[in-house]
Amino acid sequence: MMINNRSLLVVGGLAAIAWLASNSLYVVDETERAVKLRFGEIIEEDIQPGLHVKVPITQTVRTFDTRVLTLDTDPSRYLTLEQKAVIVDSYVQWQVINPTRYYEATSGDELQAVRLIQPRVDESLRNEFGRLNLQQIISEKRDDLMTGPTEELNALMRDELGVAILDIRVKRIDLPEDVSSAVYDRMRSERERQASEWRAQGREESERIRANADRRRSVLLAQARARSETLRGEGDAEAAAIFSEAYGKDEEFFSFWRSLDAYRQSFEGDGNMLVLDPSSDFFQYLKSPAATDQ
Repeated sequence: MMINNRSLLVVGGLAAIAWLASNSLYVVDETERAVKLRFGEIIEEDIQPGLHVKVPITQTVRTFDTRVLTLDTDPSRYLTLEQKAVIVDSYVQWQVINPTRYYEATSGDELQAVRLIQPRVDESLRNEFGRLNLQQIISEKRDDLMTGPTEELNALMRDELGVAILDIRVKRIDLPEDVSSAVYDRMRSERERQASEWRAQGREESERIRANADRRRSVLLAQARARSETLRGEGDAEAAAIFSEAYGKDEEFFSFWRSLDAYRQSFEGDGNMLVLDPSSDFFQYLKSPAATDQ
C-alpha cells in the first residue's frame, strides 16, 4: 500500500511539474512579437523571438504577426480637381512595428486594425485625387502618385496604431460608366474625324498620282508614236531606195516579177473572173516566149 501511495505521489509530482513547465514556458516565433500581460496590464513590451518564461495563471502572453500584411480595399469613387469622378481600385501593405501600441489600439485584433486603417486610406486617397485633374492622373506614374499619401499615412498610423504603412498601390483607375460612354463617344468622333481627313488626303494623293501617271502615259505614247512614224518613214525610204536600186539593175526581170505577183493576187480564191483584152500587156508573160521580144 505504501508503494502504491508513493507511486501516486511521484506521478502526481511529475504531472504538476509538466503542467508548471507548459504554463511557464512559451515560444515567440521569428515572424512574431509579443507583450506580457498581468491581469490585462502590460508588464513587458516588444518581446523578441525565442523561449521565454511567465508566471502561470497571473500572467498571459499575446503574440502579433509582424510580417508584411496586405489590405485589399474595395473600389472607391473619388472626385478630381475638375469634379470628374474616377473609380480607384487599390491595396495597402502594412506591418506591426510597435506591439504595445498595436495592442492598446486594437486589442491585438487584426480585423479591428483593418477597420481602422481602411478609412484613413480612403481619406488620404480622396484628398490626393481631389488636388489633381484627370489629365495628371492619367499621365503621371502611379507609383509617384501614391508617394505623398503613403508617407503621410505612415506617420499617422505609427502614432495611432503602432503599424507602418509601407506602400499604397493603385491597381486600376476607371471612369464611371456614364463618363466612360461620353469619353468613348468623344474619342470615337475624334478618330472618325481623323479617319475622314486621312481618307480625303488619300483620295487627293490618289488623284495626283493617277493624273501624273496619265500624263506620263500620254507622253510615252506620243513619244512611241513619233518614234514609230520615224522608223516607218525610214523603213519606207530604205525600201524605196532598195526598190529603185533593184529596178535599175534589171528592169525586165523586175517587170516579170511584178507580173507574177499580180497573177497570184488576181487568181487567188474561187469564182474570180477578169474581163480583159487578150492582147493586153497584162498577159504578155503568159504568151509564147517570143511574145516577150515584141
